[in-house]
Amino acid sequence: MKKLRVGVLGATGLVGQHYVRLLQEHPLFEIAFLAASPESAGRNYSDVLLQKGPLFDGIRVDREVYRIDEIDRAQELCDFVFSAVGGDVAKRFEPLYAAAGLPVLSNASSHRGEPDVPLLIPEVNPEHLRIIPVQQKNRGWDKGFIVAKPNCSLQSYMIPLYPLHQKFGVKKLVITTLQAVSGAGHPGISSLNMIDNIVPYIAGEEEKSEIEPLKIFGKIEGTGIQPAQGISISAHCNRVPVLDGHTACVSVLFEKKPDFEEVLQIWKEFRGLPQQLKLPSAPLQPLLYRQEKDRPQPRLDRQAEGGMAVTLGRLRDCPVFHYRFVALSHNALRGAAMGGVLNAELLQSQGYL
Repeated sequence: MKKLRVGVLGATGLVGQHYVRLLQEHPLFEIAFLAASPESAGRNYSDVLLQKGPLFDGIRVDREVYRIDEIDRAQELCDFVFSAVGGDVAKRFEPLYAAAGLPVLSNASSHRGEPDVPLLIPEVNPEHLRIIPVQQKNRGWDKGFIVAKPNCSLQSYMIPLYPLHQKFGVKKLVITTLQAVSGAGHPGISSLNMIDNIVPYIAGEEEKSEIEPLKIFGKIEGTGIQPAQGISISAHCNRVPVLDGHTACVSVLFEKKPDFEEVLQIWKEFRGLPQQLKLPSAPLQPLLYRQEKDRPQPRLDRQAEGGMAVTLGRLRDCPVFHYRFVALSHNALRGAAMGGVLNAELLQSQGYL
């Protein structure tokens, strides 16, 4: 099968480099276009990498870097693009790429709240892809569209909550996230701020953590995705001195309390559509439960299933709600680049790419 030609916007940043690393030998996609800031444009990609270290030593891409505004070149070279840019850059350029006929798979928060933009976790809400033709009609786009990934910290708890919500109905959540410094991108947070420290504030994270899950659990109605009703979420988001791996401490109240062993069995048996379809980046087992009383831990568990599994532990009764547990996922892989590649694999399998 002929590979689809892929572009990466923001290719020299931390998430962008992960995309390039993952795409170098991908069975379905091949790199055709790399875009970054004007400072990197016109140079060889391997010469302008911002993130160094063993993980990225294998990147050998002999390709010129383009300016992000060279959309006409992207039209010539690409079938779709991954967007690893953020903020105002994503808000400005992602719609321009989509209007030019290129599907955009975005990691940014800029379009997550728009009712006709899927906020996709492939194991949780693949049916939301059906809103894509509505989005195209709404905006007058032909072949282009935008699909967004949710906030990277959501992956750790939304996937294990989903099969429980389907059967028992989530009513209330209190979530405390302990988020790795790599989630701040490159160059991240000053080491002088993080050593011997916890920062109990990450701009915009708590708002995203309280709003985005409702859209993910929502349903398509008319011309948009309507958020789920009847779920209350309280989130506390903290930056901690961990390199990779976002941890979430979750307390949950259901409409009907499940048995303890039933929760564990549901997690053990859950697979999701990506595994059913045998997508290349899908973990064999998306949810892994550790029986040890002191797990999961980022250093020990973030690479589970190649960084794509959520590792769970410490399920126990909660004196306020029904249960509490700890969940861990790799923010740069499951929460960002590799999760984005899985989104693309699902889109391709469903005929959208």
